[in-house]
Amino acid sequence: MQFEFATPTKILFGSGRARELGLLGRNIGRRALIVTGRDPKRAEAPVAALSANDGDAVIFPVNGEPTLSTVRKGVELAKVKHCDFVIGFGGGSAIDAGKAIAAMLTNPDDVLDYVEIIGQGKVLKATAAPFIAIPTTAGTGSEVTRNAVLASPEHRLKVSLRSPHMYPLIALVDPELTLDLPAPLTATTGLDALTQLIEAFVSCRANPMIDALCTQGIRRAARSLRNACNDGHNLAAREDMALASLWSGIALANAGLGAVHGFAGPIGGMFPAPHGAVCAALLPHVMATNLRALRERQPDGVALRKFDELAPLLTGDANTVADDAVDWLTTLVNELPVPRLSSYGITPAHANELVEKATAASSMKGNPLPLTTDELKTILTTALQPES
Repeated sequence: MQFEFATPTKILFGSGRARELGLLGRNIGRRALIVTGRDPKRAEAPVAALSANDGDAVIFPVNGEPTLSTVRKGVELAKVKHCDFVIGFGGGSAIDAGKAIAAMLTNPDDVLDYVEIIGQGKVLKATAAPFIAIPTTAGTGSEVTRNAVLASPEHRLKVSLRSPHMYPLIALVDPELTLDLPAPLTATTGLDALTQLIEAFVSCRANPMIDALCTQGIRRAARSLRNACNDGHNLAAREDMALASLWSGIALANAGLGAVHGFAGPIGGMFPAPHGAVCAALLPHVMATNLRALRERQPDGVALRKFDELAPLLTGDANTVADDAVDWLTTLVNELPVPRLSSYGITPAHANELVEKATAASSMKGNPLPLTTDELKTILTTALQPES
């Protein structure tokens, strides 16, 4: 048995730990660029924490998912204001934007030169500027990954800026920051985390370290996602989801993902569809298609056995098998406040283009087995049906 496992990020986890930011910042730099969501007022707490410890901050709000242009503007602002470290405070978009800005602060050339698919895919030579990731949602796990997902509207694609030099210096994960998250956002981000855990668990690149993280993460998300949606101030449920999200980021960084995320990038690039909502809508259908394909082409493989192992983790019933996992997930998605995939303007007429783009996505490499064009089209058209 041989495998690699990497997570250089220092992780500080626990309720109330966000209050440690001031001291952490004082030991890293003098002035921070705080990358946050569209409402800059949300960053008042980290600004105050830095100020109380003789630090300074410049706020850079990100309106929606970050683009290549967002990164360029953030780098320019950080340089003009002489910021010597970066903080990402918010959801996955703010953290990805901050991560990319920190990387481009220390590397020459334009961000386009370094991204996959539409760029040259150049290698980042220098370690990113010091970056602290503080998630305020529980979904993407971006606080412990080495890539940033960026949109390119002109290409109608989402692409990754990726490098081992991009791991955050510190992941400061405080479940209390998610207590006021609305139920719809709790649902979509939580389903993103669960999707990442499931895809990493059954990935063709999984290993025993990944299995250990995913087993715990899936169990916690399965028991707590409904509770977090129904009672946002249930701290135990929020802690479970924050851990699930954190572990999903470590897992995907080491084992990759699968067909759900293979589709999610192209869909997010072409339509105004939140990433978590896309994952939620596709997950049961991707699982069902993977099961059929595995039974036909790899009936004695490890992946099929792992789908059976997945079922008790989700259902809590030791007697369940893979098909029960699909049913459980279908029920969960239908119960939670998750928009239908068709609500974003996606129709079966887009299937050919989306399948072509999804096939080229790096996430597809982690799927338990290669899926055919027809199988990928079936996933999408089934997910678009009203009763899905």
